[in-house]
Amino acid sequence: MRLQDLRLLPKVRDSWTYLYVEHCKVDQDAKAIAFHDATGKTAVPCAAITTLMLGPGTSITHAAITTLADNGCLVLWSGEGAVRFYAGGMGETRSAKKTLHQARLYANPDTRLKVVFRLYNMRFREDLDTTLTLRQVRGKEGIRVRDTYARMSRESGVAWSGRSYKREDWAKADPVNRALSAANSCLYGVCHAATVSAGYSPGIGFIHTGKMLSFVYDVADLYKTEITIPAAFLAAAEGGENIESRVRRTCRDFFQEQHMLQRIIPDVERALDVTSEEIDTKDIDADAALPGGLWDPLEGIIGGGVNFSAGEVTSGRVDA
Repeated sequence: MRLQDLRLLPKVRDSWTYLYVEHCKVDQDAKAIAFHDATGKTAVPCAAITTLMLGPGTSITHAAITTLADNGCLVLWSGEGAVRFYAGGMGETRSAKKTLHQARLYANPDTRLKVVFRLYNMRFREDLDTTLTLRQVRGKEGIRVRDTYARMSRESGVAWSGRSYKREDWAKADPVNRALSAANSCLYGVCHAATVSAGYSPGIGFIHTGKMLSFVYDVADLYKTEITIPAAFLAAAEGGENIESRVRRTCRDFFQEQHMLQRIIPDVERALDVTSEEIDTKDIDADAALPGGLWDPLEGIIGGGVNFSAGEVTSGRVDA
């Protein structure tokens, strides 16, 4: 996106506007920030964006970071075209409402299973038979992915003998398997950046578990058959030379064409059944200077930043 086209900024969702920049310098400009590139200077009010994604060739001053943080703008460091996620700063809010909602769904086996089935339903784009067991659903998913590989092999003319590669012996994998791994890595980066920017935890997965990116893998699986698998076979059809870099560029173009950043957050919230009643609870972080609420087994969340020493003290403990 050209810096001059700020009026065309896409929206990740109605309340999440992002800006991706590369090959420029970002510094403070009064109470806003400004981008300097080969075309000149472009000033941007921090209130206009909630997520700033810094791509290759960018540098940013300490003053600019301070201004963005003071205005609640999340800063992400990413790869070209936002296809990798390297690091992130403080977001628009100090609230953990979305993470806590995600954790509540995860912690209850019944609600976790509902999320798992919603994720699978979204992959199939149809309602699954409610009498199916989770093992049966996984079997259907395996057939769907296998058929996608077979179809792309026929369409591209690239031979397919199954998913097989080893990180420690990367060069021995065939070109299409190397392309698939590189493409999936790009997809994980985009999904990671989007979920973090929206306030969800990348480690609290529902289908996947045990990894710091388990939820990223859950989300990324929604898009593999339409993006990374076709991209990998298209790249492999052109030969094996420099296939990793070529498939990354193909993925970057696919992400832009299919408006991935605009799609991911609505899909995540559909999977997590996000409603205003569940998320828009009492805002315990209305004042960012306060430490937040305190959990109580009887009263729920009570106010933080309060000295409870005036309460009754029994057995060396203070009862609020």
